[in-house]
Order: sequence, then C-alpha cells, then structure tokens
Amino acid sequence: MPGSGSLQPKQPKAPKPSADLRPPQVMQITRKDEQDKLRREADEARAAAEAALQRARELERAAQEAGAPAATAPSRPTAAKPAAPKATASDDDLFDTSEFEGLTMADLLGPADRKTSGGQRNNATANANANNAGNKTPQKAISHSVDDFDFDEEAFLAALDENEPVGTTGDVVTGTVIGMESDGVYVDIGGKAPGFMPKSECGLGVITNLKERFPKGLEIEVLVTREQNADGMVTISCRALALRQSWDRVKILEKEGKVVQVKVSGFNRGGVTCDLEGLRGFIPRSQLQDGENHEALVGKTLGVAFLEVNSETRKLVLSEKRAATAAKFSELEVGQLVEGHVVAVKPYGFFVDLGGISGLLHQSVVTGGAMRSLREVFDHGDVVKALITELDPGRGRIALNTAMLEGQPGELLVEKDKVMAEAVDRANRARNVLRQQEQSAG
Repeated sequence: MPGSGSLQPKQPKAPKPSADLRPPQVMQITRKDEQDKLRREADEARAAAEAALQRARELERAAQEAGAPAATAPSRPTAAKPAAPKATASDDDLFDTSEFEGLTMADLLGPADRKTSGGQRNNATANANANNAGNKTPQKAISHSVDDFDFDEEAFLAALDENEPVGTTGDVVTGTVIGMESDGVYVDIGGKAPGFMPKSECGLGVITNLKERFPKGLEIEVLVTREQNADGMVTISCRALALRQSWDRVKILEKEGKVVQVKVSGFNRGGVTCDLEGLRGFIPRSQLQDGENHEALVGKTLGVAFLEVNSETRKLVLSEKRAATAAKFSELEVGQLVEGHVVAVKPYGFFVDLGGISGLLHQSVVTGGAMRSLREVFDHGDVVKALITELDPGRGRIALNTAMLEGQPGELLVEKDKVMAEAVDRANRARNVLRQQEQSAG
C-alpha cells in the first residue's frame, strides 16, 4: 500500500460542455420565432403596399375629376418570400433616372405647337412623361428644328440692330453734344453709350474754351478713331476728320495744278515751313526764288505749287519756283503762237525758252521737208515762233510745232525768214487744222 507521501495518479478532466448545447426543443422554438417575425414583417410590407396602391388610385381619380392628366399607377409589389430577409431599397432604386438618359431639354419640354393652347401642350407633355416613367429603357434623343419652336424673326433682327456696335474705326458719324468734362466732350452718336472726344482731338490748333466751342445741343460731324470698349463707348475726333478733309482738298489742288498762297511760319537750314489748309508744309531752299535769304521770308505770303502730297507719310512739299512755272502755264493754251529763243540743241530737237519756262520743238515737227541736220533750220540763240500743240502743267511740259506754219512741206529750209514774218497769219490757219484734228480725235 503506498504511503501517504506517494504521488497520486492525475485523474482525467471531464470535457467542457459546448457553448450551445440547447435541447432540440429550444432550437425549434427559436427558429419558429424568427419565422414568425419574418411573416409579420412581410404582412406589414404587404399592408403598406396595399395602402400605397389605394392612395395612388384615389389620387388618380382626383386628377381625372380635376381635368389633369392621369398618371400611371405603380404596379403591385410582389410579396416577399417568407424565408428571405427584408431588402433595404437604395437611393438608385428610389430615384431611377435611366429613362432620361440621352434626352435634351427640348425633348423634355416637347415640341411647341402654335395651334394648341397652353393647357393642351401641358397635357401632352404630362402624358409623355407618364408613359416614359413606366418604361425604363433609355430613349433615343429626338432632333428638333427651329421651326418646332416659337421664333419671331422680326424681334430677333430688331434685337440685333439694337445691340449693333455704332461706329467702326475710320467711319464718319454725326452726333449731338450732350456733356462736357475738363478733359473732353461727350457726343451722342446713337450707340448704347455716348462717344468721347478728348480735348486734344477737338479741332486743329489750340482750343481754349471748350464750352464756347461745343455748346450742348450742337450737332457736329466726327471721325471714329477707336471702336467701342467694354462699356460701349467709342473714341471720336474732330481734328482727325478735319485733317482727312484737308488732305483731300490738297490732293484736288495738286491734281488741278493750282498755285496757292501760303504764309511762312518758320524756317530751318533746309528751307521754310508754312500752313496750308491746317497742314504743315515745307518749301526747300532750292525751290525758293530767294533761297539765300530764306530767314527773312518768315511772315510773308508766297505763291507755291505742289511737289509732293502724301497723306500716308504726312508729307507736303511745295515749291515757289514751280509756282512761277505754273503761273506761266496758266497764261498758255493749245493753238497759241509763242515766241522764244533756242537755248539748247539736242539730237532729238530744240529747247526754246519762253520766258521762264521751256518748250520742246521735236525734230519730227520742225519742217515737213527732209533735213540733213537740225542746224539747217535753227541754231543756238535763234528766235523761233511756234504753235503750242500740247500742254502738261503737272510735268511742266510744252510741245511746240513749226511745220504747221509752212505753206509747202520744207518751206522753212528755203524761206525761213518769210515763214517767221507771216507766222501770225499762218497760225490762224493752223488753229483751224488743230480744231479739226481735235474733233476727229474726240
């Protein structure tokens, strides 16, 4: 027998009972409770669906009685299966917008019908929306033209005209003075905002009193120098318009070969300056009759002609010497008999001094006969009487003719003195020939 101090063998421990060792009867009761709970929830959902369906029918009847379009009643929901748990509806299911995919605002509004009343259009739109609500398939976008909508062409064009910018750069417009500031004048030119004319652009020269020069209500003509800004205001100028008009007048004077009177306002090493039609002109010393003492010409009035007129480069060059030539030209006419001295003999003819201007007697019109040399008829320093057959003031050219003074071709080669002595009478007959030539050419 073992002693009291001997070790006792360990007894095996009993296994721990399972966490859920409920009897089968208890487990069956628990499942039954769950099934009952699910049935109650299904009954509640079915009752709610029935109530919603009943409410939809009541609303539909009320809408029909009020004359509003009838909405399609929602389909009756399918009862939930007893074994399936209740499913929670998501936002995507509650707010399904798939039927609106691919539609434009015009499709949602529907085509406009001018012949139907507003109520009929609204009914048609409501019916279309109701039909689309039951159809979850995306619809193809419907194309519309301008004719499908209300469009007033006259009102549209009137709106364009009302908002059309007034005045583009370079345009000449007429306006009325409506206001004034210390730095310029406001002019109504018909735009949504008045035009502004800076003080420096109010005219040629210096303007000391704007109020006196531009009283309110004064109608003026201006040139648009800058198109409208964000506020609709354009920049205008009286000075730019006056300069443009001055250049136009000067170009006409140049074309006509006119001699104009100018007052010398200043001088420099190259010549003198003057004012013409509000423009600054320049007369080179070489084009002055008294170029050596040009400083003394300040304040004096000179007759000048045009050498160069260029509005693009603002270049206006004048000549006193050419004015003298132009004055001589104004005294001449085609068919006139003139007298001069031969100052140069060239292979192609004679240059004849007519008193400050030169004319050309070409070899082809010296005589009707055959010449071996030009000097057989005239030589340097000889006195010549000839008819003017052509005048070109712009280029300073005068064409002369002595062959028309001959009775017989080559008469100048034999009896030059006789022809020159009878030049006046012979010139009268020659003028008739010239007139007939002009008439036949015209």
